[in-house]
Amino acid sequence: MRRSGATGNLATDLWSLYRRIVRTFFTGNPLKIQFAVWGCLLLLLLNVPPGTAQYPRPVMPPAVAPPTAVPAPINNPGVERNSPEMTQLQFPLQGDDRVQKLVSVGHQHEFRGVWVASVANIDWPSARNLTVDQQKAELVEILDQMQSLNLNALVLQIRPNGDAFYASQMEPWSGWLTGTQGQAPQPFYDPLEFAIAESHKRNIELHAWFNPYRAKMPGEKYALSSNHMASMFPQYAYQYGDLLWMDPGAKEVQDRAYNVIMDVVRRYDVDGIHIDDYFYPYPQEGVRFPDTATYAAYQNSGGTLGLADWRRKNVNDAIERIWNGIKTEKPYVKFGISPFGIYRPGKAEGIVGFDQFDGLYADVKKWLDEGWLDYLAPQLYWRIDPPQQSYPVLLDWWSQNNPLRRHIYAGNYLSKLDGSGWPISEFERQVEISRQEVDKLSLGNIFFSMKVFKENWLGINERFRAAVYPSQALPPTMPWLDAVPPAVPTGVRAGDNAIAWNSGNNDIRYWTVYRRNGNQWQLVKVLNAGANSITGLQPGSYAVCSVDRMANESPGVVVSL
Repeated sequence: MRRSGATGNLATDLWSLYRRIVRTFFTGNPLKIQFAVWGCLLLLLLNVPPGTAQYPRPVMPPAVAPPTAVPAPINNPGVERNSPEMTQLQFPLQGDDRVQKLVSVGHQHEFRGVWVASVANIDWPSARNLTVDQQKAELVEILDQMQSLNLNALVLQIRPNGDAFYASQMEPWSGWLTGTQGQAPQPFYDPLEFAIAESHKRNIELHAWFNPYRAKMPGEKYALSSNHMASMFPQYAYQYGDLLWMDPGAKEVQDRAYNVIMDVVRRYDVDGIHIDDYFYPYPQEGVRFPDTATYAAYQNSGGTLGLADWRRKNVNDAIERIWNGIKTEKPYVKFGISPFGIYRPGKAEGIVGFDQFDGLYADVKKWLDEGWLDYLAPQLYWRIDPPQQSYPVLLDWWSQNNPLRRHIYAGNYLSKLDGSGWPISEFERQVEISRQEVDKLSLGNIFFSMKVFKENWLGINERFRAAVYPSQALPPTMPWLDAVPPAVPTGVRAGDNAIAWNSGNNDIRYWTVYRRNGNQWQLVKVLNAGANSITGLQPGSYAVCSVDRMANESPGVVVSL
């Protein structure tokens, strides 16, 4: 029988204290992590008398590599753990001899994302005159479709043009949401809060997607709200061709973008912050970006950089500042960037095309070198075979130029699907090529855009369900952010074709259930944190794991049915 009382509470409290200490103070320093772990274990040994060894014991994580070193191995797609070794620790039987030991299990962690663009009503909402109920229904339909396709990450555009798809005290409501910029939805609701809650119910991460500098799209004739960034800083809002663009070199603009992003980080339970390829605007032939006055002010203050280097510094400073701000406020929130797919022509053998280094002033390689992001999603919007912009050649180049071993999630141009030059098989092959680079941290894909899945172009949903994503997967772990697994599930018990366990604490985001098949453990189901049972199981050996928000899995509690 399991003992209860003060000793059990003490063990649980010490375990919780240990996790908080490690996550708050010691992430990234292996010596301090090991010191903290062994210190807490010593406390447990000193305070837990003989006969209480049945309480769940912490599993020692590997030492977490600092950002300048290669992190510990992670659960990679394509890697299965064969011949699992049972630990010798006896787990509490709860009066049921079908609950046995702990086992180390894992599955193919993979980032399976999709961009949902709000700009110009591309993906959601489908029109700017929908009722609130229609908006919610469309978003739920998207998430249900994602869940049915075993996708696990929604990249939702919430600031397309200096406007907001959430309740902001700084920026106006988007006209693409309500029909009029600055007008709140009626009856009131917060679309971002709603999207986060509905995503997490379905085991889907939500990454909030921002455009830092774009102020207005071509052809848009609506009036800007008084609190729009172009209205507040008109001296830095430039008409550039048919676009309205803010000056990335102006401090007021830099502060505005940073403060808007950090406001969302602080107030919402987002899993990630995401920005795309729009830094300085894509150049228009014969048209100079009109930042002469800002550059002159920089020179007059003693600045010595040339114009191109100064522009790159403005972008670099913004990326570093956002990274540091996120990690100071909520270290577990991921920061991802999706740049143009070619760093510089000629850097990868045979590659030609646009030079974002000189065109957008985006030095993406520096961001990887400095570790100012958690994942890079280069927009590899080309086919596999043409050599000038070859998908595998570009993916391999990005993967090789990743010294701090951040994750690479290739961006795929699904909207090109046409059945001829871009058949479904092209995207099936692209995902397979991404998986072949798993040893170089190519750990997933993001598809543009959701509209293709939503409308099931050419029957792509059936093909993806059958051949690309036939089963669920957790997102990849990020050891440089958190490598500490949660405590194992408690109160695990077997029933008739069912397994149940105690509800988890706030540290739990998911539960995973595995079934033993010969010498391997295969994932049966990913369940959200609100679940505490699974039914309809066939006889066999199962393992139940708790999983935290960073997809770290505990050892599995083995149950026989």
